[in-house]
Amino acid sequence: MCTNFKVPTAEDGTVVVGRSLDFPLFMSFSLCATPRGIPRVALGPAGVPTKTWTTRHGVVGLAVTGIDAAIMDGMNTAGLSAHLLYMVGGFFVAPEARGDGTDVSQLELASYLLSTCATIEEVRKAVAEINIWGWDAGLPFTPPVHVLVHDREDSAAIEFRPDGVVVVDNPTGVGTNSPYLEWHLLNLNNYTGFSAENRPGQHVRTGDGMNIKSLGVGSGLHGLPGDYTSASRFVRAIALTTLAETPTDSRDAEMLALHVLNTFDVPPGIIKEPGPDHSLVNEISYAHTIANLTDLRYAYRALDDPTVYVVDLNETDFTGDTSRFHAFADRGEFMTISI
Repeated sequence: MCTNFKVPTAEDGTVVVGRSLDFPLFMSFSLCATPRGIPRVALGPAGVPTKTWTTRHGVVGLAVTGIDAAIMDGMNTAGLSAHLLYMVGGFFVAPEARGDGTDVSQLELASYLLSTCATIEEVRKAVAEINIWGWDAGLPFTPPVHVLVHDREDSAAIEFRPDGVVVVDNPTGVGTNSPYLEWHLLNLNNYTGFSAENRPGQHVRTGDGMNIKSLGVGSGLHGLPGDYTSASRFVRAIALTTLAETPTDSRDAEMLALHVLNTFDVPPGIIKEPGPDHSLVNEISYAHTIANLTDLRYAYRALDDPTVYVVDLNETDFTGDTSRFHAFADRGEFMTISI
């Protein structure tokens, strides 16, 4: 359960993407940096040939701890971001592995695309040239996902449908979870008329009638869904990114992304889902991430740490022959000051 969006492009041209990573409590992540120019072999069944390639771009992102291939969220030095989001309910149908040297699993797709592609157009070509198969990664099920990608100009969703893997244009720059993107776009027609201004008052007839009006501000958003379903979060993200004032510059765009992300925060206890051994586990916002595709900055804030941490890709060393990991700062304190 995650939410991904582009904020309005800043007046100075800065493009910023926000994403909430909402997962069951038992998952863990590390910050990962993958160098340029290193050979890679896609993960796969033992003894079965998979895709090989050499990384073209430096990559920074959040990966399942210790597995640089399993980047769930990240960006590269070309200004492309990729985001792996859950896709339950029968909306993930992945091909089988072929064993012919073209196989890249769905869990490694974000890492592969970020290390080889600079634009959405290159993503389209890359997806057409590989076989994206469904890997269970040792779990009792094959994780169902889709991948959302953004460059400075466009956005797209990579979906796993019964008739094959498709790359779908995303004119909104917003993505959540099931069902497929085209359903979410159609559903937006049920929410026309949202506004930053109050709805006008009106005269109602009850006996002699009376005049009624809003008793405060915000009535222009009356009816905006506030629950955490994927459909409701999609609509809410559209409304917020549509009505928000255009940022002035890079800093303003990053701050706007953070404010929008605040509205999708999932504190422990309010959503529970089935876990191991018939237990119930908390669905939580592990992190909020902000990818500045123009200034090449990747920021994150963890559930239990109010500090926002930033990696400047312009200052990051992308040489070397292997990925580097940095501990995911997931616990911090408020800053104490004296007056």
